[in-house]
Amino acid sequence: MRINTSIKTWAEDDRPREKLSLKGKAALSDAELLAIVLGSGSRSQTAVELAQEILRFAQNDLALFSKFSLEDLKKFKGIGEAKAIGVIAALELGRRRKEIESKAKIKITSSQMVYDYMRSYLLDLQHEEFYALFLNRANEVIRSKQISIGGLSGTVADGKVIFKAGLDYCAHGIILIHNHPSGQKKPSDSDKSLTKKMVEFGKYIDLPVLDHVIFTDNGYFSFADNGLIS
Repeated sequence: MRINTSIKTWAEDDRPREKLSLKGKAALSDAELLAIVLGSGSRSQTAVELAQEILRFAQNDLALFSKFSLEDLKKFKGIGEAKAIGVIAALELGRRRKEIESKAKIKITSSQMVYDYMRSYLLDLQHEEFYALFLNRANEVIRSKQISIGGLSGTVADGKVIFKAGLDYCAHGIILIHNHPSGQKKPSDSDKSLTKKMVEFGKYIDLPVLDHVIFTDNGYFSFADNGLIS
């Protein structure tokens, strides 16, 4: 039977908490940072070894690791509900920090800027969500609004909710965004039909839909860039 060596017996410089205190957070590896969040390992592994095992399972890819659910984490020996929740909470704090940074007033001048703006909202999701960006006359973002949350293959976008919000915010333009967790950038027939209806109604009330961007972790599709907004 393997005998676990407690982190407490390690040299002070090698213990994650002490190492962070002495050398700063940048000196720690991803596994060491995760070990601090975990707090402890199992009977057969230190917290660092457990963290290394988890990250190996995620192919040492933090983007892939951030997609882990509570149930995914609880599959590892030594991780119960409390530890799994702690990890998910830490990941969510990082995501929210990015969201706050993205809320600085920004002028949208391209579909790439829409994609970059929405990364903190939609990156790493395994279900579909639909958002709208509301712009002022200078094409600056007034507000972003989550319209709906769906499943793996679809979500519902209610035009009444979108245009009411646009009128409430005194917007001069709207950009629609939803993600495809599958990574498929090509719009579906329902995506095209929805966009056409939204564009037509926006013209009718003088609140134009400027673009509809399909977001994936590896790129995007812009209806405007492809001549599908007229």
